[in-house]
Amino acid sequence: MDMRKALGAWVKFTVKPQAAAATLAARDRPLCYVLERDSRSDLSVLNAACVRLNLPRPTRRLLVGGRRADRAYFTLERRVGLLRARSDKRPPRPLQRLMAGVGAEPDFDVDLVPVAIFWGRAAAKETRWWRMPFSENWVIAGRIRRLLTILLNGRNTLLYFGEPVSLRAAMGGEADRAVVARRIARSLRATLGAQRTATIGPDLSHRRTLVAQVLATGSVRTAVRAEMRARGVSRRGALLAAKKYADEIAANYSQTFVGFMSVALGWLWNRLYDGVTLQHAEKLTGIGDGAEIIYVPCHRSHMDYLLLSYVIYRRGFPIPHIAAGINLNMPVVGRFLRKGGAFFLRRSFRGEALYSAVFKQYLGVMLARGHPLEYFVEGGRSRTGRLLAPRTGMLSMTVTGYLRDPRRPLVFLPVYFGYERVVEGRTYLGELSGRPKEKETVFGMLRAVPALRRRFGRVDVNFGEPIRLDEVLSEHNERWREEAAGAQDARGDWLGTSITDLARRIVTGINAAAAVNPINLVAMAMLATPRQALSALDLAAQLDLYRGLLEDAPYGPLVTVTGARGAQMIEYAQAFGILQRRRHALGDILSMSPEQAVLATYYRNNILHLFAMPSLLACCFIGNPSMRTEDIQRLVWRIYPYIAAELYLRWSESEVAAQVQGLLEVFARRGLLSLAPDREQWHRPPPTTVEAMRLSMLAAATIQTVERYYLAIALLLRAGSGHIGQQALEERCHLTAQRMALLHGLDSPEFFDKALFRNFVDLLRRRGVIQTTAGGDLSFGEALLAVAADAQLVLSEQIRHSILQVTLG
Repeated sequence: MDMRKALGAWVKFTVKPQAAAATLAARDRPLCYVLERDSRSDLSVLNAACVRLNLPRPTRRLLVGGRRADRAYFTLERRVGLLRARSDKRPPRPLQRLMAGVGAEPDFDVDLVPVAIFWGRAAAKETRWWRMPFSENWVIAGRIRRLLTILLNGRNTLLYFGEPVSLRAAMGGEADRAVVARRIARSLRATLGAQRTATIGPDLSHRRTLVAQVLATGSVRTAVRAEMRARGVSRRGALLAAKKYADEIAANYSQTFVGFMSVALGWLWNRLYDGVTLQHAEKLTGIGDGAEIIYVPCHRSHMDYLLLSYVIYRRGFPIPHIAAGINLNMPVVGRFLRKGGAFFLRRSFRGEALYSAVFKQYLGVMLARGHPLEYFVEGGRSRTGRLLAPRTGMLSMTVTGYLRDPRRPLVFLPVYFGYERVVEGRTYLGELSGRPKEKETVFGMLRAVPALRRRFGRVDVNFGEPIRLDEVLSEHNERWREEAAGAQDARGDWLGTSITDLARRIVTGINAAAAVNPINLVAMAMLATPRQALSALDLAAQLDLYRGLLEDAPYGPLVTVTGARGAQMIEYAQAFGILQRRRHALGDILSMSPEQAVLATYYRNNILHLFAMPSLLACCFIGNPSMRTEDIQRLVWRIYPYIAAELYLRWSESEVAAQVQGLLEVFARRGLLSLAPDREQWHRPPPTTVEAMRLSMLAAATIQTVERYYLAIALLLRAGSGHIGQQALEERCHLTAQRMALLHGLDSPEFFDKALFRNFVDLLRRRGVIQTTAGGDLSFGEALLAVAADAQLVLSEQIRHSILQVTLG
C-alpha cells in the first residue's frame, strides 16, 4: 500500500469554507494549488480533498507554453540540509516556470489557490490529552514529529481553501521577473500565514522576543528616561525595572498547554455542568478573518475565563489573550494562567508612569500582531448579578493603541454568561449578606474544591451583536482617521465621548444577548412574594406569565428563553434544591429558605433588565386603579432614563412611547389590564382576582428601585436647595435605606448600595434636574419637584408613608 492509500484510509478531514468546491469549480482558468510547506502528507490530504470535491487534482500536469508543466501545485517553503535542516523561502521554481508561461503566451493564465492544512484543529472534535503536543502550531516539524502528528491527529484535520488569485493580475506590469516572483511568493506566504493566525493564533512562542520588542519602543524608552530623572536611578536600573514590569505583565502562551487544557476542561464541564451551550456563534464567524477581535464578556464567575476560551477553541478559532487582575497571579495558578494566554494588570496605574508605559506598549504589540484579546469591562466579578458600571481604562488603552496604527479593523464582541448556579455561590452569599469581599488565595481556591462535587446545572454562552470601532468613531467624528495621527490632546472631546459611548454599547450589547433559564424565573417569582412562599398552582401560572411576556414582547432578537413550562420549572428548581414543597390538603406550598432567598436575588438580577419595562408599567397601577394613556406614557418616560442607566436598557428615550404602547396591548391580551370604551383609560383587575396578584408580582421586580429614587429625592428635598453636598447626600441615603431595610425586613443589600445612589445623583445632575453650587452643594428647582410628584404616583400610599417616616425620623 503506497502512502497516498494509507493516508486515505486513516486521515479524516474537514474542508472550509463550505462553498469552496462551488467557487473553484466555477473558475475558467486552470487551478494551481499553493501549499505552505513541502510535505507529502499535506499533498496527500489535498489530493483526497480534490477527489471528494470533484476538483482538478494537484498531481495532474498543467499545459504551459505548449508543453506540460511538472505539476499543478507548488510549496512556498522547503527544508534543506540534513543535520541542521533549515527553511528555504526562495521563490519556488514551479512558480517561476508558470510566470514564464504567462509571459510567453498572452492568452494563458492560471489561478493560484492558497491551501492551508491544520492537523488536530478541526472544530468541535474531541481530542485525547496525549495527542495535544502533536497538534498544529508554528513549529516546522521534522519527519518523526510529522509522523506522530499524522498518527495521533490525522482523524482531526482541517483543510482551508483560500481565494484564487490570477497569476497574470498578480504579475502586473513589472519587467523584473525575479522581483515579481519574490513579491508573489511573499503575498502568498502572508495569505497562508494570516489563515494560520486566524486558526491557531499568531506565533507567540518566543516570550523573550515579545518582551524585548516592548522594551525597545520609543514610549517605553522615554518613560525609562523619565524614571531615571524622577527616582535618581541609573539607566540600567530603570531598564531592569521596565523589564520586571514586562515580565510581570506578559503571557507565556503555550499551544500544547492550551490543547491539554481543552481536553481537561471538557472532562471538568462534564462533571460540573449538565451542558454548556453556545448561542449565536454566527456572530463570531461573520466578523471575518481580517479583523482584530476583542471579546468583552460580563463577569459572573472565575469560570468565565475558562468557558469562553473553551467554546472558542472548540469552534476552531484561536483563543484570546485574557487581561486578568494581578490578584490572580498566585503561585502555580498564575503560571498556568499565563500558559493559557492570561496577561496581568494592576488595579491602578496611578503614580506608576513606567509601568503604565510598559503595559500600554504590551497591549499595542498584541493588537499589532493580530491576536484576539479578552477583558471584562466591569473590572471585577459582579456580586449582585447585575452588570457593574463599565470601567473605561482598558477600552481607552485599546482605542488609543488602535488609533496609532489603524490597519486592521477592530471589533468588540459582547458575551453573556448565563449560569443556573455559580461556583462561587456560597462566597457571594456571604457578601450579599454584608460580609466584606474575600481576598483570593491559593488556599481559598483549595477550600472551594469540595464544592465542585455539587450540581451546577446548565451554562449558556451567548454572543451578542459585534460592535465595529470604526463605526463608533465615525459617528462622533467623521474625520477621525485624519486626526488619529495627531497628539492625543489635539484630538478634542470626540475621543473621550467615543470611548464612553463604546462602553455603554458594550454593556447594553451584553444585556441584549441574555439567556433566561428556569432558575432566573423561579427566583424572580419567589422574591416577588412577601415571605418567599406561594402555592404551586400560582407559582406555575406566574412563571408561564413571565415566559409569555418575553415571547409576546421580546426584549431583543438575541435573548434566549427556556422552553420549559411553569410546572417543569418548579420540578427543576426542586431537584436543584432551591424550592421546598410542603404538602397541604388545599394545595401544595412552595417556599425558599432565608439563605436561598438571599442568593436568589443574584439570579433574579441577571434578567432584571428584561422585565424592567413590563414591571415599570405594572408599577403605575400599584396605587392607581385606572390611568389615562398619556399619564402612563409620561410616568414611564420620566422614570425610564434612570432605570435605563442603572440596568443598561437598549431603547433610546425616543423609543419608549412605542414600547409602552406595545406592552399595554400585551397586558390587555393577557388580562392584566383592560381598556375603557373611550380607548384612553386603562383599568387594573379587581383586587381579589388572580390577575391583580400577577400584576402586583410583576411590579415587584422594579418597585424597590423606584423606592430608592424616591428616598433620595425625599432626603434632598428635606435638606433644602443648596444645603447639602453630594457626598453627604449619598451617605445619608445609604444609612436611611439601610435603616428602612432593617425596619421592614428588606433582605436586599443592593437597596442601600451607596454606588447606586451615587449613580442616580450623578444622572440627576447630568440631566439638569439638580445643579452644583460654587460651594459644592446641590441645588434644585421645579424640575426635581416634577420628578418627585411623578414618583409619588407610582408608589402606593403605604410605601410613601414608610419612606417619609424614615426620612423624617
